[in-house]
Amino acid sequence: MRVTLKDIADEAGVSMMTVSNVVNGKRARVSPETIERIQRIVAERGYVPSASARSLAAKSSKLIGLLVPAADEDSLMISPHNVAIVGLIERELRKGGYHLLLRGISQPAEVAEALQSWSLDGAVLLGFLDEEIDRLTARTVGKVSLLAIDSYSANPLTTGVRSDDHTGALLAARHLLALGHREIVFAGPAFSDVGVVHQRYQGFRAAYAEAGLTWIERIVTVETTTHGSGRDLGLRLMQSHPEATAVFATADILAIGIMEGLAEAGCSVPGDVSVLGFDDLDLSRYVTPKLTTIAQDIPQKAAIAVRLLLAAVERREHPADPITLGVRLITRDSTAAPR
Repeated sequence: MRVTLKDIADEAGVSMMTVSNVVNGKRARVSPETIERIQRIVAERGYVPSASARSLAAKSSKLIGLLVPAADEDSLMISPHNVAIVGLIERELRKGGYHLLLRGISQPAEVAEALQSWSLDGAVLLGFLDEEIDRLTARTVGKVSLLAIDSYSANPLTTGVRSDDHTGALLAARHLLALGHREIVFAGPAFSDVGVVHQRYQGFRAAYAEAGLTWIERIVTVETTTHGSGRDLGLRLMQSHPEATAVFATADILAIGIMEGLAEAGCSVPGDVSVLGFDDLDLSRYVTPKLTTIAQDIPQKAAIAVRLLLAAVERREHPADPITLGVRLITRDSTAAPR
């Protein structure tokens, strides 16, 4: 059975309030002998403070929800980049005394249910389209503080942190153009006129304009951000885009799949086709050839996200503008001059 404050108090011969004060570090009015006795009994009985009781006393649940899209009721849509973010956010929240609860969202109505039924102090939105974030209302959100990662939504209900996607793609295109590539496939998921992939698309096009070159719309290919989708593209790339000498993929996992598909199709990377990714995941250093990519500081993104969210939760501070983090080109072995 769970050991309670009353059990400790009865054995120590003191009040429950005295035990509570000792356990919670409020020991100014408690004698050293009593503190030592209570601590010994706590250790012997294996007493663990009740998180729910602490939450009631503090009028805070200490719970932060992490909401991610679910393709259906059975699966979550979490990319390797987002998996890294989840682990780092959990660590940062734990340092601050908060607990993370993961919830998949397959229908828009589930957002309100998740935010309001869990008694959350705050929530992180990860992997949602900006159009979905735009539709959140005060009635949906209630009093829960929200932070959206990698979002360009202008919804005033959310705080935001993201990487400089436009500059990242600009650096990628500049690198490939400087090597001498001109027919470069842009591979990424479908996008609208706002959002992460749109920013990367615009940045990529900007490098062509900067170099006085014409962008060829036909070499944009829409792919889901998965290894399997990348492999399929690599297998058919030389048939669908025989003129291509390079590929820019909007995510490392997609780029790695493309390299595998190209190898299976008998093409050399970078001998026949150069491949460049975005994220700088650990995987990019383990594949052969090692992947040239755009690095974003994922640990910093997670740390800032938690700092912003807890400021909103604890002090009701709400930054007027999202924070955009810098990116950099990491040159490895998957890019070279075209033959």
